[in-house]
Amino acid sequence: MSITVDQARALMHQWVASEGLRHHMECVAACMQAAALKVEPTEVDRWMVCGLLHDFDYEQHPTQEEHPFVGIAHLRERGDVDSEIIEAILGHATYSGVPRDSAMAKHLFAVDELAGFIVAVCKVRPNGIEGLKPKSVLKKLKTANFAAAVSRQDIALGCLELGLEEAQHIQACIHALSARAQDLSLMP
Repeated sequence: MSITVDQARALMHQWVASEGLRHHMECVAACMQAAALKVEPTEVDRWMVCGLLHDFDYEQHPTQEEHPFVGIAHLRERGDVDSEIIEAILGHATYSGVPRDSAMAKHLFAVDELAGFIVAVCKVRPNGIEGLKPKSVLKKLKTANFAAAVSRQDIALGCLELGLEEAQHIQACIHALSARAQDLSLMP
């Protein structure tokens, strides 16, 4: 038995009260869904589950000593989350020491910081995500004090691990988020 997208979303809601963090995980899940459609189309739901759960313990356990380890212990205890998802969630935290060997793990790491950054860009644009181009995102990435908490180094490393140019990867994430722009509140 494997956890479903609806069950993963319900678990995320049990653990996370912050609307902002829930929104982030939904955005990452949207990017993971789009990536899975290209890379592993029969596994879209699993990739979405990975995106929905990657930070589900962060609100309650935000330290490097606890996140994502507390959440992973809970998922293992549940027994309905497979090892590839668990390894991908561990791998998205560079300090975990878990390598990103699978396509799922590489994509989760590559979309995590970038999805958050794109959302930040959308918030300062009058049209939100509508008409957003990679060039605008790249320009904002060079502004150190814009969304300063976002790791530009992780974004660059994620692109490198996927073997994609930054603009190409940014466009893929913009496309994924645009597909769900209404329910992700990325439109004015």
